[in-house]
Amino acid sequence: MDPLLIALAALYGAAAGLLVPRAAYRLAVEPEEDRRTTCPRGHPITGPAGGWLGLARCPAGAGPLRGAEAALATAERPPLGTAPAPAPPAPTSAVCRGYGPARTAAPLVTAVACALLAAAAGPRPELAVWLLLAPVAVLLATVDAAVHRLPDVLTLPAAGAAAALLGAAALVPGHRGSWTGALLGGLGLAAGYFVLFLIRPDGLGFGDVKLALTLGVALGWYGWGVLFLGAFAGFLLGSVYGIGMMIVRRAGRKSAMPFGPFMALGALLGLLLGGYGAS
Repeated sequence: MDPLLIALAALYGAAAGLLVPRAAYRLAVEPEEDRRTTCPRGHPITGPAGGWLGLARCPAGAGPLRGAEAALATAERPPLGTAPAPAPPAPTSAVCRGYGPARTAAPLVTAVACALLAAAAGPRPELAVWLLLAPVAVLLATVDAAVHRLPDVLTLPAAGAAAALLGAAALVPGHRGSWTGALLGGLGLAAGYFVLFLIRPDGLGFGDVKLALTLGVALGWYGWGVLFLGAFAGFLLGSVYGIGMMIVRRAGRKSAMPFGPFMALGALLGLLLGGYGAS
């Protein structure tokens, strides 16, 4: 276990996680809706890559406020006939509270996940693949938790990228996995989820099937045993969450729930077991 490698992975995860809230906010829309182009305060979202890359901040005064922010600004106006208090210097940027808890949770979760993956995999070529996939998994989980959907713009490219990157890792000396196993694992897990989707389409979305393709590729790298454990852990965690929600009367037997976060968490546990087992 290399403390420096783990620390560097955690720093990378925190930095990558800072980019998750803005992208998640833009993607967290219903299928028929366009991607969001303004921040929660009504400011246009601009920046690198068409505004997709950036922090959960917006230029102060860059656009009209709306909703709760507009009501707050109106409530704070001084009465008529009263001299307004001198305005403080405007900051160069401001945090948009509408981005929600993901502003702080995403960097923390990504940092922890990357540190754990570095501790398990060590300085092997596949670690670079896990570190690249971790922020994408957090982004998908964040979107799914918000609107119960996994966008194709993320799931399908992630599957192709995982297969290609692991293919490259298999060419580097020192790897501890099988590219053939990764490809078969992706197809196998996606096929299993597709069967479940056909059996109960109201309980499992087709986005989960496409996410299973990516996670199956990652888990299959370490073999069928790790694939089974990672998939089973996802179902177990999702079931525990669903039962807990019913116990506290916040959901019923037929209530929809986001399954992507539990799939991703189960896959993380599987990769950790696979990494330690390959040591």
